[in-house]
Amino acid sequence: MSIDVSRLRAETPGCDKQLHFNNAGASLPPNPVLETVIAHLRREAEIGGYEAAAEANDGLEHFYSAAAQLVGGKPEEIAFIENATRAWDMAFYSIDWQPGDQILTAQAEYASNYIAYLHVARRHGVEVITVPNDAGGQISIDALESLITDRTKLIAITHIPTNGGLVNPAAAVGKAAKAHGVLFLLDACQAVGQIPIDVDVIGCDMLSATGRKYLRGPRGTGFLWARNSLIETLDPPMLDLHAAQWTGPDSFEVRPDAKRFENWESFIAGRLGLATAIDYALDLGMEAIRDRIYTVASRLRSGLSELSGVTVRDLGREQCGIVTFTAEGHAPAEIKETLAAQKINVSASRRSSTLLDMTERQLDAVVRASVHYYNTENEVDQLIEAVKGL
Repeated sequence: MSIDVSRLRAETPGCDKQLHFNNAGASLPPNPVLETVIAHLRREAEIGGYEAAAEANDGLEHFYSAAAQLVGGKPEEIAFIENATRAWDMAFYSIDWQPGDQILTAQAEYASNYIAYLHVARRHGVEVITVPNDAGGQISIDALESLITDRTKLIAITHIPTNGGLVNPAAAVGKAAKAHGVLFLLDACQAVGQIPIDVDVIGCDMLSATGRKYLRGPRGTGFLWARNSLIETLDPPMLDLHAAQWTGPDSFEVRPDAKRFENWESFIAGRLGLATAIDYALDLGMEAIRDRIYTVASRLRSGLSELSGVTVRDLGREQCGIVTFTAEGHAPAEIKETLAAQKINVSASRRSSTLLDMTERQLDAVVRASVHYYNTENEVDQLIEAVKGL
């Protein structure tokens, strides 16, 4: 299946207003997503929030089957969460941490995740071990295997880091985790919606995702997938009357499915919009989406690499739609503002977001230009010319 770029751009209102290369931050939603969210908010205004939710029940339930299809899971393994970080937190903090437990993670781990590791290390006496990269810049599977011990409770990595095009070999990590009987938590925030995901192929036990990035869904939406066989061993860090049932003055029962990680109150219009965004991606086909994104990103990397004074900073054997670079004599924040004045959206990824990786590479910040399938070759060439004009 090929991507009809002209049709998709016609369905994306933002495409004719600027060159949007900040899709790893938040992509431009298509009309069907926009219309779904607005229609439900309008319905809430007309008949009331509770009543509108009841009326939209079938659509709300469809979210679970759509998200499950997207990642190769089951509907009862899906929880709607307000963002990927909170989804990741709900899984991570549900683990029964004990003194001496070990966490193995990757060099390019995201700040929010690493702060959580340090949090449980301080609170429970857990040891955090960072697995070094291999020569290609991705997590070293040989090093990972050598570091697993009988105290290793969790392997947790970011599939696609925030600060570059690297795609970590998640399936190889999953194979190692399974061989040693270790839990595997995958942060797929930048991966879901950009590349095909199958949790059984990857071999992870828990996976977190967001709506606003490559899925093109609303902000304030995300989800957690947790494997059925594991769910009842996870004790959520907080519960309410949706996640659990109050059965007596001194008793309660936690739900047996992934909804134990949810709150009763949630962004109803957003969940409907996220379901629409997932359907949109599934209709296009994840293989076709990946191929288009990778093709556009390759053109951008190649063009930037040819510019004098510009260095492309992406690592890894497989590289995705996130393209990062630096330019001599220009701070990434300055480049971002200069491009913004030309109606070109990029972002600047700072050292604090991926402290270990950026420190190792002696980088304070990089410019991040993240492409999507609706970006055209002409737009890529315009971005390259704008950087050349610096």
